[in-house]
Amino acid sequence: MPTAARLAAAVCYALVAFFASEAFEPLLPDGTQTAGFSEINALFGAFAGWRGNGREVGLGYARAVTTSLITVATLVFYALVFHSVYQMIELAMRLYYANTMEAVIGTFELAGEYGMMIVKSPAVVATLLIGGVIASWITEWVNARWS
Repeated sequence: MPTAARLAAAVCYALVAFFASEAFEPLLPDGTQTAGFSEINALFGAFAGWRGNGREVGLGYARAVTTSLITVATLVFYALVFHSVYQMIELAMRLYYANTMEAVIGTFELAGEYGMMIVKSPAVVATLLIGGVIASWITEWVNARWS
């Protein structure tokens, strides 16, 4: 059911995802096409915020910190899976893989590489963690104010 808290969570986590993506883009190899990268991840952030954090409001600010970590992990998972599958399809169209199993394994390898790039970047991790906690607290505040 749509609520003000769910809308706030969707907007806040879309912003978190957008800014984390902007911090992640310079880490990508030169020549990587990043048109729409931040916007697509913002959609994943909105979805994760609406479904994850927006559902768990009203339990207090301490619980909101835990909820923010779960929501950020969900957001990163969706983004990693999407971009890894997208990259694998692009490589498969260029006949990079010899068979289907190589392509599936390649998807996991790409997700692992992107995940390590995220973990090794303090700017991206800080944006996700601090932004996620702030987004969750804003959602709690909106829920207390307009529920």
